[in-house]
Amino acid sequence: MPIAEKTQNGRAGAAPVRWTTQERLDELRMIKHEAEHGPDPAATERQHAKGKLTARERIALLLDEDSFTEVEPLRRHRAQGFGLEARKPYTDGVVTGWGTVHGRTVFVYAHDFRIFGGALGEAHAQKIHKIMDMALAAGAPLVSLNDGAGARIQEGVSALAGYGGIFQRNTRASGVIPQISVMLGPCAGGAAYSPALTDFVFMVRETSQMFITGPDVVQAVTGEKISQNGLGGADVHSGVSGVSHFAYDDEQTCLAEVRYLLSLLPQNNRELPPAVPCEDPVGRRNDSLLDLVPTDPGQSYDVRKVIEEVVDDGEYFEVHQGWAPNVVCVLARLGGEVVGIVANQPASYAGVLDIQSSEKAARFVQFCDAFNIPIVTLVDVPGFLPGVDQEHNGIIRRGAKLLYAYCNATVPRISLVLRKAYGGAYIVMDSRSIGTDLALAWPSNEIAVMGAEGAANVIFRREINASEDPERTRQEKIHQYKTELMHPYYAAERGLVDDVIDPRETRSVLVRALTMLRGKHADLPSRKHGNPPQ
Repeated sequence: MPIAEKTQNGRAGAAPVRWTTQERLDELRMIKHEAEHGPDPAATERQHAKGKLTARERIALLLDEDSFTEVEPLRRHRAQGFGLEARKPYTDGVVTGWGTVHGRTVFVYAHDFRIFGGALGEAHAQKIHKIMDMALAAGAPLVSLNDGAGARIQEGVSALAGYGGIFQRNTRASGVIPQISVMLGPCAGGAAYSPALTDFVFMVRETSQMFITGPDVVQAVTGEKISQNGLGGADVHSGVSGVSHFAYDDEQTCLAEVRYLLSLLPQNNRELPPAVPCEDPVGRRNDSLLDLVPTDPGQSYDVRKVIEEVVDDGEYFEVHQGWAPNVVCVLARLGGEVVGIVANQPASYAGVLDIQSSEKAARFVQFCDAFNIPIVTLVDVPGFLPGVDQEHNGIIRRGAKLLYAYCNATVPRISLVLRKAYGGAYIVMDSRSIGTDLALAWPSNEIAVMGAEGAANVIFRREINASEDPERTRQEKIHQYKTELMHPYYAAERGLVDDVIDPRETRSVLVRALTMLRGKHADLPSRKHGNPPQ
């Protein structure tokens, strides 16, 4: 406890003697040491025994070396009762401040599980509120390193109100600064909603979990018995629920990937993403694309190979890799400039659009549009997935999310039909009719209401049924439909495709087009906000 004054020679009633500046500095050094290392040295050992790093060790991995500036390290709670008055550690269980990642300012807060289990109390929440306000005012990304036991029960409703302030600030900052949540421990109850409001969620396998109600409550209410990881672990949320965008095996790799993601993002919605010198020749031909994509529309291939061939140095950062795999969403660079790429994935469910893939792509398109990242869409889609389950679970309103996202986007947009594009899914995948800036196609493209086989069965049903050789007639009508309505230049002749390009020139065409569109400006109608389908 700091001492305001001392008495001369320790004699009672003697005149007080002021402390020297050096003595005060020594006192400050001891206080800062306690704030940094915590009140219990054994707590650090317990954290490491769980395979987890401390809050400050995590911040050191996230930020550039020696760049962290802490805010309110000496903050303490003022709560009374339940023994809290005897436990008033510095920081109150959360470390907040700012530093740099690749030389650019980033704000961060990290729960310190060694203190109150990282649980949120009133002072704890106020520290987070302050750093969130600072991030928004400075126009810089915010990263939260989550490892907390939820609300501090001893502080009652004051702790719950603290979460409300966090949610409000998450929402206010949405689309203004990038917000990244890194789950490095438990996150239960209302605390889980803050990560859900942010742009990206990272998780670490085995050590991080997210759920609204834990396994004990689930078993008590429903009778279902499940582990914490089975209920809300990294693989569950990155592959089943879609809550998490990324999952990694250890904290070091996870935080390194957060740094890489930040290198691709602008500081705020008023800036462009950071460009880098491009050593990969812009005019590099893509000869391998001729073999990567089969001309047979029913044959599978991995669209990631196409992306790898086209983007700078073959490097890309995939979002939601484990969830809704029938659409691929990546951040990459073309000519040194950051782009978002949305691509149908024929290697998974033939690349159809369904509920999950529509929501995944819509969220990604909205993020790119919010932060001035041009969008390239690679189209090879047979349509929307049919089925009772899809219809009953709202494929109409949920598929409309992707349509709304594209129609509302004002960033540069380029669509490229690699092979097939059928029905409403063709329209939704950023077609010319919903506002793409440039609609391109390879000469192998088939753009139509539906596949030739299905179309022939509908249009020529009577003729086929009345024929002496129905199968022969059917094949003739399929050929007729393909020849008249599905040849590669049908859409181009009608102005629905701007150009049919040589696949080997894909990279150079895209880079030139994006360079031309870099200065694009588009205004939306004046409104408070839209009302997207939910």
